[in-house]
Amino acid sequence: MEVLKIKESTREQREEYIRVRYACKSDCENCGMCKVLKGKTPEIAFAEYIEGSKELSDIKLW
Repeated sequence: MEVLKIKESTREQREEYIRVRYACKSDCENCGMCKVLKGKTPEIAFAEYIEGSKELSDIKLW
């Protein structure tokens, strides 16, 4: 699934992209996504992208 640009997508499409791309795999020892997101839910970590104020590539989690 290709990253959706803000100008080419709706809020709902971006939210769905984040939900699918960063879905919990229920395999914490092998996944590591929670560490990348620093314990935040994907919806919170990428809220600026979902809302349309920052492109996904502009969001820094560290």
